[in-house]
Amino acid sequence: MTEERSTRGGGRRGRKHVLVREYVRSVIVSAEPGTPAPSERDLAEQFGVARMTVRHAIDALVAQGLLERVAGRGTFVTKPLIDMQMRLSAYTEEMERRGKKPESKTLLARRESAGPGVARALEIEEGASIVHWQRLRLADGVPMAIQHVYLSLDLFPTFLDEALPSSLYFWLAMRDLMPTWGEDSVLAGIATEDETEHLELEPGSPVLHISRRAFCRENVVEVTRSVYRADRYTLWVPVLRPEHLR
Repeated sequence: MTEERSTRGGGRRGRKHVLVREYVRSVIVSAEPGTPAPSERDLAEQFGVARMTVRHAIDALVAQGLLERVAGRGTFVTKPLIDMQMRLSAYTEEMERRGKKPESKTLLARRESAGPGVARALEIEEGASIVHWQRLRLADGVPMAIQHVYLSLDLFPTFLDEALPSSLYFWLAMRDLMPTWGEDSVLAGIATEDETEHLELEPGSPVLHISRRAFCRENVVEVTRSVYRADRYTLWVPVLRPEHLR
């Protein structure tokens, strides 16, 4: 009997937690980023629940990326995350698809000798001449990512002799070399001092490292290594069950 009463009590507490969570969600859904969340004390008094119940409700919204806790300051509405779909598209296309204004700033564009990693990725000899094009990518004026593009100078010998393109994929398409398939790999990391400065992050902030090899037919035309702000991106990856397992 004691166990049954305890279970029913847990169910009531669970329902209270959901009520608090959904109330807070309704309050913050249209709030501007940086708006303080309702205080735990006020919520506890309003719903007649323990502070721990309120804290669990707030924790759920933090886990969903709707709220963020700032040490010594409180809990605030977050900036909306950009869902970055894993597909072979240009940064410009992705931002325009979300109604944001894409911008780029070239940080460097120079001739280099391919190191072992880039050489393997581009399927060229180590030490071969390559283009290294580094850009800061922005959306609505906010820094979003740092991209390092590597191209083979054997394949694109005049790339550095021309005005740098506003869109690499459009430039490739004009040469009948638009990438048709690719390989992406994703790794979590901590921003370096240089990345922190360019992306306007706090020291120790998390970032996403995304490496891509893009192919046109069977030829590698581009290798890109990008560093994205983890506080502004969520990866969306569609998955399918293999036909033979259905």
